[in-house]
Amino acid sequence: MRLLTFHTPTGLQLGIKTERGIIDVARAGIAFQAKLDGAHIPATFEELCSGSEVDLSGLHSLMAVTNGQQGDWLLVEEQLQFGPSASRYGKIICVGLNYRKHAAESNMAIPESPVLFPKYSNALAGTGEDIPLSPNATQYDYEAELALVIGKRAQGIEQAEALDYVLGYANGHDLSARDLQFRTPQWMLGKIQDKFLPIGPYLVTADEVTDPQNLSIKLWLNGEIRQNSNTADMIFNVAYIVSYLSQYLTLEPGDIIITGTPEGVILGHPEYSWLKAGDTVTIEVGNLGELTNKLS
Repeated sequence: MRLLTFHTPTGLQLGIKTERGIIDVARAGIAFQAKLDGAHIPATFEELCSGSEVDLSGLHSLMAVTNGQQGDWLLVEEQLQFGPSASRYGKIICVGLNYRKHAAESNMAIPESPVLFPKYSNALAGTGEDIPLSPNATQYDYEAELALVIGKRAQGIEQAEALDYVLGYANGHDLSARDLQFRTPQWMLGKIQDKFLPIGPYLVTADEVTDPQNLSIKLWLNGEIRQNSNTADMIFNVAYIVSYLSQYLTLEPGDIIITGTPEGVILGHPEYSWLKAGDTVTIEVGNLGELTNKLS
């Protein structure tokens, strides 16, 4: 299943991508209420992630009853303004220096434990949104990443079971202001600007991602490929990261984890110019779709 959010006059709403178009979950839930046998149909991503475990059964039922049907609940994808494919209320935890070749190009040692830093909900954005660059920094850099969203409460879990706690995966873009990032040993200031974490276009549920450690990860800047790697180069894999974090804090449904970027960033290539207004960045991880944003 491919979940997404889109903007409406009343706020972000939950959608499901199908071959025929995008199901407006809230509208379809009302239209087919009599056929859903009381199944709970969440209207927003936040409602979907509001319990101790995400229950997708209602959305599967909705897809079944709408199959082959038409109505104003079936939307044209190209006409939508996408939001981030994640909840605005969860924690956002990012992993730095998590690819071997990226650590090498950054002249940094391979970490012995995951390097962690936060982002916040103000950083979330959807595909197609313009990303504003503040005059407070000049060294803006891109970072293509595999993002994941937690699907059930995790506390002290083992690595062998960790992937069972993942709701789904998405493209993520961890934009960074390097001059602010390295102003102090704490990276946060260079990471938390508005819309500095686009996620999308979809959240692809975990059952459709066979192996998160065998996904191509690519980034294009103005049509030129800059990052071209594979999640197999991660130092700490997805299962390890989820398990590791759960030893120190409780992960909740809707929490976002950004798993690091591969080689090819501007920081590691002195011949590259820093990002500027007007640049367009596209990210594609595996079969998760394309995440594209223009800088402004």
